[in-house]
Amino acid sequence: MQEFIQHRGIAAPLLRPNIDTDAIIPSREMKLVSKKGLGEGLFASWRYTLPGGREPNDSFLLNQAAYQGCTILLAGSNFGCGSSREHAVWALAEYGIRAMIAPSYGSIFFNNCIANGLLPIVLPEETISAIAQWVEQDPQHNQINIKLSDNSLIWADQRLEFSLNSDARAMLLGGLDRIDITLTRTATIDQFENRDRTLRPWAYLAAQQQLITEKA
Repeated sequence: MQEFIQHRGIAAPLLRPNIDTDAIIPSREMKLVSKKGLGEGLFASWRYTLPGGREPNDSFLLNQAAYQGCTILLAGSNFGCGSSREHAVWALAEYGIRAMIAPSYGSIFFNNCIANGLLPIVLPEETISAIAQWVEQDPQHNQINIKLSDNSLIWADQRLEFSLNSDARAMLLGGLDRIDITLTRTATIDQFENRDRTLRPWAYLAAQQQLITEKA
């Protein structure tokens, strides 16, 4: 998983509330057996003129020249609500999105972001609206600088602080998924198992017998 320490990028304001995972990637776009190619289906119902087609809808923000290379989304409340499909986060990641800024998120979507290296920042709606107005003046120039190293966001010479729980922050800073986090505690796990074998040797008899059988 790609670590997230600092990122500066072009932001696009999609400030409508309740953008659900079906809007982020419609079910008809989830035909692949891997994560690759899902970026093409991101916001497909809005990005393209016809369902299943690939002719760009010029009125959609991400298709406009000013927002080419967008890596940050400014969103409305409850972003990523709806179904639990992880494809929504995979599509955002493959498209190139590294962070989102919204007043609130769907809880499963929020956790899926952390597990896939995307940073979901929570800020008040009025603050996001002010950032969006500044970005819209010149999206290519008025870029947002995010520093997870000190939980700060810089825009228009203003510095804001945001909060993120310590476990999620550690995962993003280290580029670690949940398995990686578990593996960092291998020594503690080994200590527990060795002590438990001493206290409850009978619990391990079946496993030992299975090992002996396999070697035979």
